[in-house]
Amino acid sequence: MASTVYIDPEELRYPNQYGRLVSCAQPAPHVTVEAFLASGRGQERFLWQTEGQVFAGVGTAAELSAWGQTRFQAIQREAAALFHQWWRDPQAPPLNLIQPRLFGGFAFQDDFVPDNTWSIYAPAMFILPHYQLAQESGGTPWLILNVILPPDDDPNPLIAELRDALSQRASLLQRFSSEFQAEDQPAADAIPVQVNYPMPFPLWQSAIERATAAIRAGDLAKVVLARAFELRFKERVQVENALRFLAQHYAGCYRFLFEPRPYHAFYGATPELLVRTEGSAMTTMGLAGSIRRGRSVEEDQMLAQTLLSDPKERLEHQLVVDALREKLTPLTVSLKVPDAPHILRLSNIQHLHTPISGIQRDPAGVLPLVEALHPTPALGGSPREAAIRFLREAEAVPRGWYAAPIGWIDPTLDGEFGVAIRSAVSEEQRVWLYAGAGIVGSSEPDKEWAETALKFRPMLNALSVTDLQGLH
Repeated sequence: MASTVYIDPEELRYPNQYGRLVSCAQPAPHVTVEAFLASGRGQERFLWQTEGQVFAGVGTAAELSAWGQTRFQAIQREAAALFHQWWRDPQAPPLNLIQPRLFGGFAFQDDFVPDNTWSIYAPAMFILPHYQLAQESGGTPWLILNVILPPDDDPNPLIAELRDALSQRASLLQRFSSEFQAEDQPAADAIPVQVNYPMPFPLWQSAIERATAAIRAGDLAKVVLARAFELRFKERVQVENALRFLAQHYAGCYRFLFEPRPYHAFYGATPELLVRTEGSAMTTMGLAGSIRRGRSVEEDQMLAQTLLSDPKERLEHQLVVDALREKLTPLTVSLKVPDAPHILRLSNIQHLHTPISGIQRDPAGVLPLVEALHPTPALGGSPREAAIRFLREAEAVPRGWYAAPIGWIDPTLDGEFGVAIRSAVSEEQRVWLYAGAGIVGSSEPDKEWAETALKFRPMLNALSVTDLQGLH
């Protein structure tokens, strides 16, 4: 089989001169996403999984990256160039499910500079996997092979070799899936050998007090303050074990993995959709305001009613919804925004949730809307620029890709992006976790600290960390 040729992102602006994307696909019955990802240990790996769909990837066929304030437009341009000369196997059915997809995302801020935690991540970074697995609503999984050929190569003489390579890979994965399922065992409790807190409670309290003072002074309406900590383990973190836990306990969330270099992984289960596009249709949500789950049905309902009637939580939520409406109104010909939120229940937390949908005025794919909406007041604050300036000064650790857009793009430039919360970034034996809380004028430091502790819990449980002194 012809070897994959790496194409520099700058060169992809001229696809006729520099290269051609070729894809072929075939059904892969009985191949599981867990086994597919496990088979890719030591390689680049990617995942986007919801209740109805799963897209996964292993290896790299092409990589795009961009820096600075034009990073969204640059990725839009590079993705369009990459997909412009896409050649698909004529024997493959014309299903959207089996299209090649770019997996990736963005840093929270335009001026992001990679630091010790995010050393291999660019401000915008997307990867087209060499192999992809796609499955929809319990249907037959499909295996997809992507290669980049020199521009003058005719794919037709190579297609038989590509199909043969794909068939061999599918057979290996089918056997491995059976063996992998037999080996599946619950993870034992993990005990970190070291825990580092860059933002202990006194610093948190000081930051909250500064935020509420700025809000009372009229400089801010809301700001979302995040804190982070680092765990170190004796052994390398097994990301697929964490993803399996999240699939079992947070099935209603968007589970993601972006591992652009082996053992450098960003992963999580976010409840928050930033935006999804399909043709002219778009969908987003307002998600802000939270409370814990109850220990009984009665307590759960009581807590939900408490959340719905809490002035502080409703204000925090309404600021998000109003900002989304303001951003989307000029970009859409119709926009549906419910008058009141409802409750979104997750495993350990409840949120105020307002689904929003509309028809775009000038559809151009998902990335223009990603740029327009990020960051929403749910993760940044309001007014946007004032909130970001405050966060630069107040937060002890740079956010990196935390609370930023994460998702995928297809050849039509449509896609789906979540907000990368309830997440962790790991490198070998080290893991960093992040959580944030929305601050308004009535916020109290101890309550916001407890809220972030609640938001850390999904990833701690996924990492099998059952107790962590100092978290609460």
